[in-house]
Amino acid sequence: MSYLTALHLEREPFSTSPDPSFFYRSKEHYTALNRLEIAIRLKRGLNLILGDVGTGKTTLSRALLQAFYGEEDFIFHMILDPAFKSEYQFLTHLTKLFGISPFFRSTIDHREAIEKYLYHKCVEEKKTVVLIIDEGQKLMQPQLEVLRTLLNYETNEYKLLQLVIFAQMELLPRVKRVRNFMDRINVKYMLNPLDEQETGKFIEFRLKQAGYSGERSLLTAEAVKKVYDHTQGYPRQIALLCHNAMQHLIMGEHEIVTAELIEKIIAQEKIWN
Repeated sequence: MSYLTALHLEREPFSTSPDPSFFYRSKEHYTALNRLEIAIRLKRGLNLILGDVGTGKTTLSRALLQAFYGEEDFIFHMILDPAFKSEYQFLTHLTKLFGISPFFRSTIDHREAIEKYLYHKCVEEKKTVVLIIDEGQKLMQPQLEVLRTLLNYETNEYKLLQLVIFAQMELLPRVKRVRNFMDRINVKYMLNPLDEQETGKFIEFRLKQAGYSGERSLLTAEAVKKVYDHTQGYPRQIALLCHNAMQHLIMGEHEIVTAELIEKIIAQEKIWN
């Protein structure tokens, strides 16, 4: 009997992959998503979302992409790992990402080509170009200076490039050192972990999205509290712990996830830490 069949599920409920259909819209995540969507539609330029590891930044970025699904006037580009060694390497990557050719030998040529591309797409073709950068804490000073320059490209009414950076907190002091960078940020938002009530709702939402329709919850209220106490509301940690709990249910050791089972799993995990 498969994992999904045993639990009356259609999909894996506690995957840590950034599937937007499993994006739980907590108050904070929903606010961040709405503010980003408005900023992009109004062409406000730079937006920065900060949060610790496992707070749902990457899943939020995928939900943002999904919010514009099918809208042909929006052109999205994404950088998943911005660990570039130099300004030139970063600019080269951007020109390739934007589909600009031919190859350019100098940073000035790259900048001019990107400016022409943005003007053509955004002014002549009336499109909105959006660049999403995940793992933004890897951006160093030279890359931030490039982005600052690209944000200078604008008409009298709007910015040509819409930029959304998702990053861990360590990016903040680096950003503050770049002249006039903070002043350009339209949306500044910090994602915090879920509270105890939201943790329970997150778990139930994930199970429902995976197809569970049982009359009773698969976790007791006490188990949910233990999950929250251990994870402190970090979505990724919640998903990992609940996945392990589901495996115990499949093996037939328990019919429902109890606080005792969560404690057992936590104790087993401590061996590896």
